[in-house]
Amino acid sequence: MAKCIKLARTGEGYVSPNPLVGCVVLDKDGNEISTGYHAKYGENHAERDALLKLTNGEEKGGTLIVNLEPCSHYGKTPPCTDLIIERGIKRVVIGMNDVNPKVDGIKKLKDAGIEIIEGVLEKECRQLNEIFIKNMTQNKPFIAIKTATTLDGKIATSNGSSKWITSERARAEVKKIRNRYDAIMTTSSTINADNPTMEHRKKIILDRELKTNPNAKIYQSGEIHTFNKDNTPVIDNKLDLEFIFNKVYEQGIKSILIESGGHLNGEALKYVDKIYHFIAPKITGDNSAKSCFDYRTINDINESKNFTINSVENFNPDILLTYYPNR
Repeated sequence: MAKCIKLARTGEGYVSPNPLVGCVVLDKDGNEISTGYHAKYGENHAERDALLKLTNGEEKGGTLIVNLEPCSHYGKTPPCTDLIIERGIKRVVIGMNDVNPKVDGIKKLKDAGIEIIEGVLEKECRQLNEIFIKNMTQNKPFIAIKTATTLDGKIATSNGSSKWITSERARAEVKKIRNRYDAIMTTSSTINADNPTMEHRKKIILDRELKTNPNAKIYQSGEIHTFNKDNTPVIDNKLDLEFIFNKVYEQGIKSILIESGGHLNGEALKYVDKIYHFIAPKITGDNSAKSCFDYRTINDINESKNFTINSVENFNPDILLTYYPNR
């Protein structure tokens, strides 16, 4: 199953709005004979990819391992369950049940006499497809934030100097993270301060007062979605984030990575599903420097928002904390 998850990640950035799926096929003696993964939206699912590589019937009586319940309905491709049954597979090992109500693959396979083993590495399989799960269960985009700070939580000095807080290794990882999301979101303030390129296929720009330079690097590539006071409700002098998230979801954007300053990061905490927090071993010591979440004043430490740290990764000399909100 761990190999299925690794295979599935190969499709990151290419399969949305479909889930990430990998598959391993064993013969009747338990030897690995084929692997597959869902490589691109509209192309073969992982199970079909793996089984169609086999032409001599060696899979008959064998085991198919997949991180997500096989589909049982027609979509861009035929049902995977039908091919599994046709090929004589005797056992299917599944990481997690599909949250798509159209899918009832387990029942179909059981009715065909196939042994089913469920819930193998289920937590890891659910995390792999956290975007798909939210889309299917809530009809809302998955919202993540990426920030990079010093040890004292600063993203820039008081005069705006911020290049570079983290190392090249950390910045290379950021490019990989971006690829997991349908779009990246930023603000006119970030564009005007840093003139970032933010290379990505889709970009969402919040520019309430139309302040960004039309010649900024960010406009030179990708599909641009701009929100301002003319096309978006304004609440307390801020663009309505919930309206924006709903609007882009209707336009087919199923996941968003926010890369911005402390004000948008803070306002987005109400909606955020995941945070990637790079930390460099530096201290500014500047009490006027800009913070990564800078949007309110509280008087009681118990008013803090609480999170669960999921992982700590080393990108020497920096680290990456990945954490989720406690809800």
